[in-house]
Amino acid sequence: MVSRIRIAPLLCAAAGTAAGFYFLSSIVLPAAAVVLLVSLALLCFFRALSSLYSQERLFQITSACACALSVGLFLGICASRAGSTTVRFGIPENKITAVEGVLLEDPRGISGGRALAAISLRRCAGEGSLRVNSSGEIAVFFSRESAQRLREFGRGTVVFAEGKLRSGDTGWSFSAESLHVVKRASALERMRTAVRLDLISRFDGKNWGGLALALLVGIKDNLDTNLSAMYRNAGSSYILALSGMHLAILVVLIAFLLKKPLGLKMSAVTSALIICLYCFLVGPMPSLHRAALMYIIGVVTILGGLPKKPLSVLALSFLIQIVITPSAGNSISFVLSYLALAGILLIGQPLYSLAAGKVPGFILQPLGVSAGAFLATAGVTGFTFGIIAPIGIVVSLALIPLTTAFMITSIIWLALDMLSLSGFLNLPLSLLYQLMERIVSLAGGIPGVSANPAVILALSLVMSLLIAALEYRRRAVLVRLQPFS
Repeated sequence: MVSRIRIAPLLCAAAGTAAGFYFLSSIVLPAAAVVLLVSLALLCFFRALSSLYSQERLFQITSACACALSVGLFLGICASRAGSTTVRFGIPENKITAVEGVLLEDPRGISGGRALAAISLRRCAGEGSLRVNSSGEIAVFFSRESAQRLREFGRGTVVFAEGKLRSGDTGWSFSAESLHVVKRASALERMRTAVRLDLISRFDGKNWGGLALALLVGIKDNLDTNLSAMYRNAGSSYILALSGMHLAILVVLIAFLLKKPLGLKMSAVTSALIICLYCFLVGPMPSLHRAALMYIIGVVTILGGLPKKPLSVLALSFLIQIVITPSAGNSISFVLSYLALAGILLIGQPLYSLAAGKVPGFILQPLGVSAGAFLATAGVTGFTFGIIAPIGIVVSLALIPLTTAFMITSIIWLALDMLSLSGFLNLPLSLLYQLMERIVSLAGGIPGVSANPAVILALSLVMSLLIAALEYRRRAVLVRLQPFS
């Protein structure tokens, strides 16, 4: 019971923060303050009851959860306001002929040899010598010629682009016709860009190189667009997005190399530092940062001081990430990442327990993980993309082991390539690539489910609650039978 009291307020705080961020963000801050005051008044009421009835654990739990929920609501509303990316140009939009800003990410290649990058606005220019200070974030599309130059520059570079401002469903964007580098990035960022360019050059020319770059460091410039579409149609596009699965493979390799010489605690700390460097190299990817943050929290639990239950670690990770980088909360990858892991813990594990002994474990475990993640994310996927692909649950049984083997072999290839000894691994990597390509090609041919997103959400909730109810019933039966065992 004690452990539950410690965990419940943390979960309530995370739930309140999510509700405040995604559903109550339109509330003005004074109204949010009123909500907080009312919640705190209820807290005082429950605290008074808990003092009068000190033996009643229910009042203590309720008061702690009420406090955590109210603080979470207020925190979520504030984070939503802080994460908003309102653009202020300073002059009428139709007068803008050029923009200046800092690259927030590494420019990525798109169709036609062009490049795309988000910039943080500093100034806008109009006709003549008009220059005004601006703020906010916009997407800039660079021409083929500019894209070639941008390969030498990365995140943190200040650029000045001339072209035309456009407005679309996703916000403001700028089509750049010319590019001028105003200021190079810092020395540390330039070193990071050089490492990324070296990796691209090493994998260049390999038919499997684009997939290796995407899986290892998230660079999709060289990834075959047809292959990317096949993964999406097969309901397996999450495999191409760096997340916990990819980080887990790296962590296992690091632990394998460091655990024996350094011991458990020192290898865990060293691994956490390596993971931080890896995240710096990859760049801002909310799903990867979620996984890295959970791993760091896990390391702290090894050292002592934090609850060790995965759901508590997930909740704490959400709170930390939404406070430090509130703008990441608006990313669909951020939402899907947290929902998927919550589904694995809340749906996948009960599903595994219900079917244990009836289905072989090596099939049941990945199937439970995939089904839990699918059910938890089906509603958001339906609202965002208008279609879901249940075939992805089955496809993952083959793709995840193959992807793991492909990533490990690619890492070994990269290490040997620095010694010019990697040639013998080209054939195995090519065969793995062709096999994965064939699987997603066949799975992508199976039509997805296109229905009203509200219906998809309702069905996924009903199925999730049914699984939870069956698991609750199973545990209740076990408790009743325990005295007779």
